[in-house]
Amino acid sequence: MDIQPAPEGAYADADGVKYHYLRMGAGSPTIFLHGGGPGCTAWSDFGPVAPMFARDRECFLVDILQYGKSEKCVITGPMWDFHAAKTVALMDALDIARADFVCNSWGGTIALNLAAKYPERVRSLVVTGSMPVFYGPLAPLPEGARRGRKARDAYYGGTGPSWEKMRDLIARLEWYDREAVPDETVSLRYQQSLDPEEMALAADADNPRGDWQDLTDELGRLMVPVLFAWGMHDAFLTPDYPLMLARMVPRGHLYVMDHTSHHLQEERPHDFYSVVTGFLNQAHDR
Repeated sequence: MDIQPAPEGAYADADGVKYHYLRMGAGSPTIFLHGGGPGCTAWSDFGPVAPMFARDRECFLVDILQYGKSEKCVITGPMWDFHAAKTVALMDALDIARADFVCNSWGGTIALNLAAKYPERVRSLVVTGSMPVFYGPLAPLPEGARRGRKARDAYYGGTGPSWEKMRDLIARLEWYDREAVPDETVSLRYQQSLDPEEMALAADADNPRGDWQDLTDELGRLMVPVLFAWGMHDAFLTPDYPLMLARMVPRGHLYVMDHTSHHLQEERPHDFYSVVTGFLNQAHDR
């Protein structure tokens, strides 16, 4: 399913930073947070599936800070605490008291931390391909849990970004069927990756993304329902990892989708929508 042109976005000030977001549909508020790959935005990660959710939900597709059209601020201190606090401030700015969250990779780790520290703001979570803890139950995490950072360094390093390097990155690490990657998605990610401020962040050796945090303690305190929706062939974290996470979270669920890797919401959007909307529509408030 090819990605369609993005709807018109808007901006909101949230506790001193500026967010860009897309708003679609009407109904129960649902916030979508994307992953941390080069050139990722809310629309690049959720564009194929967001119109389905917008049939009966009010969808907020948020460019997380340092990505897309949101502010490229320098983060100091614990990174997931920073993102969680600013996301709550964004909810305040948009008058969202409580929401469901549907998240990929980095966005999922932000949402897990947010739900642990601000439980009154979250109804339920769907998390795909995120790494909130730095260990796994059966095998060492690929490349010492640094595969994503190494891929970003390789993409921006050497001769610099190119359309071909972006396609190889997506095909090798994010999609199961490399031949199915849409050219439109590659172009969208590539063009965004050329943003001068994003390139400056990638080149900065002083860790402008903040200090990495392990969220083991936070997962144990997290009381909202969480669905870990995983690709069977995720190139970063095999399905034994989210099974461990689902057991660490008091109300954890796990769904593993065949013939997908790290971006199942793009690879199989209709199936992703069916599974996720069924989970979100459950009576979680019992």
